[in-house]
Amino acid sequence: MDQADEPLRRAMARALELAARGPAHGPNPRVGCVLLSADGRTLGEGWHRGAGTSHAEVAALDDARERGHDVHGATAVVTLEPCDHTGRTGPCSQALIAAGVARVAIAVEDPNPVASGGAARLRAAGVDVLTGIAAVAGREVLGHWWHAVERGRPFVTLKLATSLDGRVSAADGSSRWITSQASRQDAHALRAQVDAIAVGSGTVQVDDPALTARDADGALAAHQPLRVVVGRRPVPANGRLRGEGGELVHVPTHDPHEVLAVLHEREVRHLLVEGGPTLAAAFLRAGVVDEVRAYVAPVLLGAGLPAVADLGIASIDGALRLEPSEVRRLGPDVLVISRLGAPHTSHPNGPSDPAHLIRTASEES
Repeated sequence: MDQADEPLRRAMARALELAARGPAHGPNPRVGCVLLSADGRTLGEGWHRGAGTSHAEVAALDDARERGHDVHGATAVVTLEPCDHTGRTGPCSQALIAAGVARVAIAVEDPNPVASGGAARLRAAGVDVLTGIAAVAGREVLGHWWHAVERGRPFVTLKLATSLDGRVSAADGSSRWITSQASRQDAHALRAQVDAIAVGSGTVQVDDPALTARDADGALAAHQPLRVVVGRRPVPANGRLRGEGGELVHVPTHDPHEVLAVLHEREVRHLLVEGGPTLAAAFLRAGVVDEVRAYVAPVLLGAGLPAVADLGIASIDGALRLEPSEVRRLGPDVLVISRLGAPHTSHPNGPSDPAHLIRTASEES
């Protein structure tokens, strides 16, 4: 930060604004780039618009050329380290070198081993490279992509929709609707932002969900996430999951880690777990839940299924403590968004295999 002059700081702030225009979901990161002349004038701007489109650096170079500017000797201010590999597009590091850029300022170094190395290549070509400029803000704009690439698995959001006394259904099994329309609309908006939604095969048998993302009018949203079924039971041939919506992915396992490995291989960056109490508990016991979004309705049931099945916690000392980050009113309901703290593992008083709970539900339901 100390080595960044004021024009560079302003350019990085602008690059972060541009990056935020990028896609909210998908395998590629949000990246913005601003090209500065030696005297601090903006020559070109660009951001990555999604898979298969020009990366931010190339978009900025094209913008500068369209404006009639010579970028030789310019400074490229970019929110993420320029890539150094060939995918659907060529390496941005080489594009910057070929354009004659003299300096590159980077907010965040790329954690992806496949794409990283751009800074080293630029330095080897004689380009002055600065790193760590607004690094915290750079990671924030990368959001779930940063987490997924750094940890090698999707960011996992667990969604709960419960009564005030923590029930997800009444004693007779009915559950529509505990929460309000405002909460359901918010949940659909979330579905439209994630890459995949997961439920257990037991839930599929009982509820026959569609797992689509819909707008306020009930129409299908432009983006439909993958629909993931966890468990060994087959998906019914005439089920709603076979209808309109995102691609259906059946992962015939009881291990949340295997589920995440399959989805990471498919470049899923953000997974929404919407399954019932059994699947929720399994992911929690596996220590792979990063965020909990709890929609709580002012309704009392007194009986029925709890939001989360047995976690193997014998005393209050073993409770999973969450860190609330946001509390929001949705009609009569309240949405509480919380993050789990330090990574946790299965509780020592419970079964060591977190998939135990999924097996129980699949075999008993």
